[in-house]
Amino acid sequence: MQILDGKSLALKIEETLKEEVQLLNKKQITPGLAVILVGDDPASQSYVNMKAKACKRTGIYSTTHEMPKSITQDSLLQTINMLNQNPNIDGILVQLPLPQHINTTTILEAIAPHKDVDGFHPFNVGRISANLEGFTPATPMGVITLLQAYDINLKGKNVVIVGTSNIVGKPLGALFLNHKSTITLCHIYTNNLIEHTKNADILCVAVGKPNLITKEMVKEGAIVVDIGINRLENGKIIGDVDFNNVAPICSFITPVPGGVGPMTIASLLQNTIKATKIRANL
Repeated sequence: MQILDGKSLALKIEETLKEEVQLLNKKQITPGLAVILVGDDPASQSYVNMKAKACKRTGIYSTTHEMPKSITQDSLLQTINMLNQNPNIDGILVQLPLPQHINTTTILEAIAPHKDVDGFHPFNVGRISANLEGFTPATPMGVITLLQAYDINLKGKNVVIVGTSNIVGKPLGALFLNHKSTITLCHIYTNNLIEHTKNADILCVAVGKPNLITKEMVKEGAIVVDIGINRLENGKIIGDVDFNNVAPICSFITPVPGGVGPMTIASLLQNTIKATKIRANL
């Protein structure tokens, strides 16, 4: 069994991005990322802080627009419109989830596609699904990058993805399909989940349910990618996979924390640099 170490790989990616930013700076170009945080959800605040620190480490200019939970949708749209027109901002990220009175789809569609570094705009979703150039959602992008870094061949692999969110499950399925994998998407209404997971060469889980995947559900030698993040009452962070019992039968497995999480942030930074280069016609 080998650990898929996302933390170490993310640091290597950051070093490369730092060099790219320095080259851009020599051309009087500074990459800029704007993050919009609505409300005071502790998990969202934590993610935003991690993203800001990563930007600082790599030399990307970042700004956070903190807004009260009671903000109106119109006010939020005005801020996005302002950032769309700001030439110093290459990427716009709206931290999810948003309060219930705000229509998430309307907000995400308001972001200019060329600044959509989260890859959630339907324009980019469509391009990725069609295997065309676009902005790939950060978490799925991070998963593929991590697997490729360990020379894992995706072609022809049976890939089972548990969880079909627009943020992770669906785009991750599209990426595997683009890499010639055979994919199965499972969700809360899937009957006999074990019948699917037991056949997986690569099993990806993104549900948000601690220890959902047990040893009996995984075949010997499988590659397991745990994308779930769950905080227990004692404060410990664990994934969706029963790591201690599943790990010994895997060929590769991601830890939580230290697996997919750092790769998500690294991928976001990669998308921001990509947006900068598009802006600068590089």
